Amino acid sequence: MGAAGLPARRRALPGLLLGLLCALARAEGGKVLVVPMEGSHWLSLRDVVRELHARGHQAVVLVPEVFEYVREEAFFTFLPYAIPFTKQEYKDCYLNHLNVAFEAESFLDVAYKSVSRIKKLPGLFARSCEALLHNTPLLEHLNSSSFDVVLTDPGYACGVVLAKYLNVPAVFFLRYMLCEAFYYATQCPNPPSYIPKLATMNSDHMTFLERVKNILAFVVLEGFCSVLFSPYARLASELLQREVSVVDIFSHASLWMIRGDFVLDYPRPIMPNMVFVGGINCVNRKPLSQEFEAYVNASGEHGIVVFSLGSLVSEIPEKKAMAIAEALGQIPQTVLWSYAGSRPSNLAKNTILVKWLPQNDLLGHPKTRAFVTHCGSHGIYEAICNGVPMVMMPLMGDQLDNAKRMETRGAGVILDVFTMTSDDLANALKRVIKDKSYKENIMHLSSLHKDRPIEPLDLAVFWVEYVMRHKGAPHLRPAAHDLTWYQYHSLDVIGFLLAIVLTVAFLIFKCCAFGCRKCFGKKGRVKKSHKTKAH
Repeated sequence: MGAAGLPARRRALPGLLLGLLCALARAEGGKVLVVPMEGSHWLSLRDVVRELHARGHQAVVLVPEVFEYVREEAFFTFLPYAIPFTKQEYKDCYLNHLNVAFEAESFLDVAYKSVSRIKKLPGLFARSCEALLHNTPLLEHLNSSSFDVVLTDPGYACGVVLAKYLNVPAVFFLRYMLCEAFYYATQCPNPPSYIPKLATMNSDHMTFLERVKNILAFVVLEGFCSVLFSPYARLASELLQREVSVVDIFSHASLWMIRGDFVLDYPRPIMPNMVFVGGINCVNRKPLSQEFEAYVNASGEHGIVVFSLGSLVSEIPEKKAMAIAEALGQIPQTVLWSYAGSRPSNLAKNTILVKWLPQNDLLGHPKTRAFVTHCGSHGIYEAICNGVPMVMMPLMGDQLDNAKRMETRGAGVILDVFTMTSDDLANALKRVIKDKSYKENIMHLSSLHKDRPIEPLDLAVFWVEYVMRHKGAPHLRPAAHDLTWYQYHSLDVIGFLLAIVLTVAFLIFKCCAFGCRKCFGKKGRVKKSHKTKAH
């Protein structure tokens, strides 16, 4: 070997050692307990779990046995637990509740049916959590497993209680801050003057009446959250054998990982332990299967429209389905409609029904002209990432706000699913396809969203590993957590200073009054005595 080869080998040695160290570090990966929420909430969390597995960590996914969307997979240990209700009861109460939007004929009818079903949900999930927390053998197993972190969606607060019981650092993975308890738990400023409340469809520039609406929404949400989360505070109090409030259990989080960013959401204050990973579900477009590639190619110069109202809407009443089918038949584009219900009798030749479609891959195709969506956060971000204008038919929750934010940014058109006609839908589709401003606006949002130093999935995994490495993140926790409500608002200081001011003012007044009596009181007596002598 020549002399020149020796330095090269020496230079390569540190790289080899670094590679070996990385391999050893991955081999000694941490243990992650994952307590997910059902439905689309699981989709992004699943990607994080997969990436953690790829980096050498062990993940255990703990779920009620009735969960439909969270299923056993090769990259985690699946740990279902028994619950005291049937799968059918669960489906009726949770999985089918979105169908209310299409079952009713009026807004009041929808509101009544929605509230009646939603009222059952807190009890359903609380019973599920109670079954877990009273399962002594399972708790002992979890306690002895020495987890490094609990990764959970606080929408199902059982994972929050479990993390507090196991005394393990927790990372919360969520789309939005549901109610004020979350803000109190983070000590994050949340002024209602410019931060819209959930489902109000307000922007961050509110009129007086919109601010009134925002305050009323705050009151309603507080009542809803009290019903939703108070059972978990009771369970935590029983488990920990001390009084625990809702804010106490949510304050346990080391990190809040929020599936949003300020391209979709409005600017607002955040805390050091809040990380934004909006668009985490956006991945590079994969080649379409032969079936879907054939559909796209057959669309010709007009291209395609992707239509999906989410996996939770299983069926649409015949009248509404026929109105939608009639509208889709009025546009020249080929429509790929993800729908598992009965085939409408008036379905046009340009509309293809499929039970499932590769949504992101289709949205990323250059021949896609528009996206009809219910405005779930996953679909919204896939539209932003791929630059596809939208016709939006929000059904509930944050979908209403997602739609409003896209509309205010000129990236789509909102339709009221309760009242829309076939002409409304057809005109909306023609508008977003023909008016180039919608495409330009969504492409601008796409460029803003993609202009970032690190991909959201890598950022999410980094912070989970960060919490594992440092056994929490107490240095990111503000001192506000240690203050009472009156100390936080400085009411004690204001009261003290006010007392001083009032005391000084009182003393000055007394001194002035005393001086006046001494000066004017004596003159008055002298004058009075002179008058007496004159008489």
